[in-house]
Amino acid sequence: MDLLAPHVASVRVPRGGDKVYKDECAFSFDTPESADGLFVCLSTFLGFCREFVELHFRKTGHALFLNIKRRKKEMEAKVEKAEEAPPNKKPTKMALGIEGGFELDEDPPVEYEEHHGLVVLPSFTTIPLPCPELPLKIQESIAGIIAAEGASKQEAVAAWEGEQRFISKHAENLKQLDNGVKIPPSGWKCEKCDLTNNLWLNLTDGSILCGRRYYDGSGGNNHAVDHYDVARYPLAVKLGTITADGADVYSYDEDAMVEDPSLAQHLSHFGINRMILTKTEKTMEELEVDANLKFQFDAIQESGLNLTPVFGGGFTGLKNLGNTCYLNSVVQMLFTLPDFQRRFFEPAKVLFEYAPRDPTQDFQTQMAKLGVGLLSGKYSQQEADVAKPLEGGQSDKKPKGQAGIPPSMFKALVGRGHHEFATNRQQDAQEFLLHLLNIVDRNERSAPGAVNPVDCLRFKVEERIQCTGSGCVRYSQRTDTLWALPVPLEAAVNKEAVEVWEMKKKELEEKKERSKPEDVVQPIIPMASCVAAFASPEVISDFYSTALQAKSTAHKTTRFVTFPDYLVVQMKKFSLADDWTPKKLDVVIDVPFELDISALRATGLQPGEKELPEQAVQQSEPQQPEIDESLVQQLADMGFAREGCRKAVYHTHNSGAEAAMAWIFEHMEDADFSDPLPLVSKTGSTASKESDVDEDSIMMLTSMGFTRDQALLGLKSTGGSLERAADWLFSHSHELDKLASEGKSSSGKPEEQRLRDGCGKYRLKAFISHMGTSPMTGHYVVHILKEGGWVIFNDRKVALSERLPKDLAYLYLFERITGD
Repeated sequence: MDLLAPHVASVRVPRGGDKVYKDECAFSFDTPESADGLFVCLSTFLGFCREFVELHFRKTGHALFLNIKRRKKEMEAKVEKAEEAPPNKKPTKMALGIEGGFELDEDPPVEYEEHHGLVVLPSFTTIPLPCPELPLKIQESIAGIIAAEGASKQEAVAAWEGEQRFISKHAENLKQLDNGVKIPPSGWKCEKCDLTNNLWLNLTDGSILCGRRYYDGSGGNNHAVDHYDVARYPLAVKLGTITADGADVYSYDEDAMVEDPSLAQHLSHFGINRMILTKTEKTMEELEVDANLKFQFDAIQESGLNLTPVFGGGFTGLKNLGNTCYLNSVVQMLFTLPDFQRRFFEPAKVLFEYAPRDPTQDFQTQMAKLGVGLLSGKYSQQEADVAKPLEGGQSDKKPKGQAGIPPSMFKALVGRGHHEFATNRQQDAQEFLLHLLNIVDRNERSAPGAVNPVDCLRFKVEERIQCTGSGCVRYSQRTDTLWALPVPLEAAVNKEAVEVWEMKKKELEEKKERSKPEDVVQPIIPMASCVAAFASPEVISDFYSTALQAKSTAHKTTRFVTFPDYLVVQMKKFSLADDWTPKKLDVVIDVPFELDISALRATGLQPGEKELPEQAVQQSEPQQPEIDESLVQQLADMGFAREGCRKAVYHTHNSGAEAAMAWIFEHMEDADFSDPLPLVSKTGSTASKESDVDEDSIMMLTSMGFTRDQALLGLKSTGGSLERAADWLFSHSHELDKLASEGKSSSGKPEEQRLRDGCGKYRLKAFISHMGTSPMTGHYVVHILKEGGWVIFNDRKVALSERLPKDLAYLYLFERITGD
């Protein structure tokens, strides 16, 4: 026991709140079932496989590990008699692998045997357990680790529990203003900024504002929260989630997602009647939609075909953790890109070597772990195909696939703090793709690699607006990573067949007869028509023309300034009908294997074109804000700093002591709470000169990865407050894009080095397909072109594609054609 004595002091016993990573290695997907088992540190409770446990020892000096080896043995399966077999339940949820949803292919039942040993590094001396001679502290630590719930299971339970919502205390007697506001089913935009997603409808006054800013700087600009701080209207519903079954309702006062039993009534106040529509039976059309969904499920998953499983590097499946098919599909698609491989897979050993002491919370480490798991081939091996006799002389022999790797640690990290991706609910693959690219961008700013992999997807577009009254034009540019294409139904090439089918469908409905799924005629829309619809001028009504100094109409067109190496295309198949019914266009998109968009190259300002004059901005000296000084004095008499009271009254618009007090309690811990309120000019900008900005604050912001210009912009916009400037920079990505257009990027590189360009000819590389009526229900799979052949990745199932369903996809990935 002398070998243990130097290390006893560093041993810890797991307590409440400690996460014990005993199910999976922090650097790999090895588990206790792996050959050497898992080594759990008795000091940090982090788990490591044999390959990486020495790395942890070198970094920390922690030498004591609990080695857990788990061996499974298949239980004997019994064949139920026909009369005893339970009936198959009809799925009630468009979800996979959860109660009430579509069943996942289950492994045969197994029993596990666990073997434990205490391992001492660096010699790997193993002490078999149990061992009564061990020091008491070591025995207690080992017992605590064995008894603890694994971190991955804790995360999963937390995700499910996060969906358990209580009834809001405000629901029953919610105040709703009679202000005449009516909400349309589309065309929403934040009332305080230009965001058109992550929008929340306040159920008291009908205001539409963007949501919270997440921990990584993504999400909204906090305008809905700011509105609550002032108005104190507690409940808001997320637009885009409203269905006949409910919606996402958030209570700012209770700081939680909640249930609103009176939601139908509250929505109808603003003209949203979807919630109060009830039906006693499905229409024939709805029955046909259900049948057609089943038809599409089979087509997209290539069901009924004897697909050949494939194994090896780049052919590793991902386990579905319960509605994580959206994540699985997006990750498989991204790691087929050379830039993501060069950034996270090829330098994985270096990234692991320099990972922080807790690699489970480091984005670069977890991306590298995922890259190695998917691309190395280590976890893409065919399971043993063993046939065991069953009762009655039958055999359970069937083709074996691969176990797949569970992206649980990765999901917990990228979903942390996000009210949607932190849950186990199904999500929109397109929204998750943008969320993940945003996280990559943020991390590249603080810990840049040789190349930002997002740059291979990034492109610049030019928007041209022409006033029809004056003929003057305005050009503007922005960067994007996804091209959203409209789907024009009027462009169907089989209109006559569709019309005949519609007539036949009406006849069948009158006779109360159902059609066969294979008889359904879907409109066939060429992708070229979708591109043409995108290229057509968009009419902007109620346009204020600075040339005419009056309202007019304008035409807007969008073109590509640069063509990226890889182009992600989203087909806009989802929308809301006028009655707020979620609607998915039941169409077939005729997608070519090669796409040429060279004709969409931007031209810039042309000779003879006259630009719209800029809106005149009245310059003025900074002025004191209007503040109710009597209210300030009332608050100051309570013992609060006077300058903090002035800020509270100002930010709550002199609306009373109660609102100001709430603001004080929320911000009294701010570092600048007692600082003077910055002067504000009539243009709305905080008066701050570069000479007034603290150089230490600039250095602190630049150390986070921002450029000096960006740091100055953030500090000027927040009155010099370092903490608020950091928040502002992370939440105002559009301001950083403006800097980029002036020759600087968020990474400090010249813009021309970030935005790649080349010809506009592309070849289809991958596509993500969706099955279901809404992007946040159903199932996702991805097909990827690998080594000259198409492969389907359906969670952990990876096989050669035999009947490519490319005309039914939701997201497409095109690769630039080079060398032709």
